[in-house]
Amino acid sequence: MTIGTRLTAWYSGVLLASLLTLGGGLYYELVVERESHVARGTRADGGHEEIQEILLFYAAPMVVFAVFGGWWLTRKALLPMSRLAVAASRISPPNLGERLPRSGNGDETDRLAEVINDMLERLERSFTQEREFTLHASHELKTPLTIMRGQLETGLRDERLTEGQRELFAGQLDELQRLASIVDRLSLLARADAGIAELRIEPVRLDELVRETVADAEMLGASRGIVVELEGSVDVTVSGDRHRLRQLLLILADNGLKYNQPGGRLRFHLTPDNGQAELVVGNTGPGIPADRLPRVFDRFYRGDPAHGTADSGCGLGLSIARWIVTSLRGSIQITSDPARETEVRVRLPLAEVPTQ
Repeated sequence: MTIGTRLTAWYSGVLLASLLTLGGGLYYELVVERESHVARGTRADGGHEEIQEILLFYAAPMVVFAVFGGWWLTRKALLPMSRLAVAASRISPPNLGERLPRSGNGDETDRLAEVINDMLERLERSFTQEREFTLHASHELKTPLTIMRGQLETGLRDERLTEGQRELFAGQLDELQRLASIVDRLSLLARADAGIAELRIEPVRLDELVRETVADAEMLGASRGIVVELEGSVDVTVSGDRHRLRQLLLILADNGLKYNQPGGRLRFHLTPDNGQAELVVGNTGPGIPADRLPRVFDRFYRGDPAHGTADSGCGLGLSIARWIVTSLRGSIQITSDPARETEVRVRLPLAEVPTQ
């Protein structure tokens, strides 16, 4: 039965009950009461008084009953649609296997749930195929890339090469290493999507990793005159994977240097805050326009088209950074004031200190 048919049937019942009640009231007031007065030899009320009683005691309650009855029936009929909307809002790429509940009564809501479930099944199949392709392709590319890298490194050791040939081979080796880095990152994201990227959770001194990263960034930024500062860093221990946390910090430092200006500033600030470690990485680069901020974590997205050079990377760094942080039950956000500073704020849960 369709929603329209069911609503029509339900409301027809409400109106019929209202009409029967009103008709019964009219019959009682106009027939039974008059006959009672005649039998007792008393004088019946005037017609206008009877009409007032009918309107007050029968018509008004029936109008209220019909209005609230219609509201209740409409709400009851649309409740499955509301539940369907709530269930659909919970579905996202990580849980495409979830399906919407079906009532089984064959109405429009039930058919809509069936159509959406079929669409989700197709989407899940497409996402799975995409993940498998990326995972297998990145795995298959690693072997030839390793072989080509070895051949180029061997060729560069040949003393018979001219200076021009040596520069050519060196350039090819740089591009090959960049391509290998892209393949490694794609492989990591594909394994993360498939849920097979493992993290080794243990207490990690985040302040030590930050100091190591700052030291590395100082050396890399010296050639561009970028000042790297560690504004504050106290002893902070988090629960996480040391290797992935190190990778996270290198990604943030690399972006802070890459998207900066000559003579600019890159700052790190680490503090514990309400059971979490808060790391702030700020740089004085050109900034990110407000309309592009929501997409900075998208794969292969680069917010500043002016940096469309080889130095701008492949647009996977922040995607990996977000995966690392969310996998460790943390949060990451980016704010940018193009006239002043771009700031990345990472929050990670502190490690539980065992009680003695």
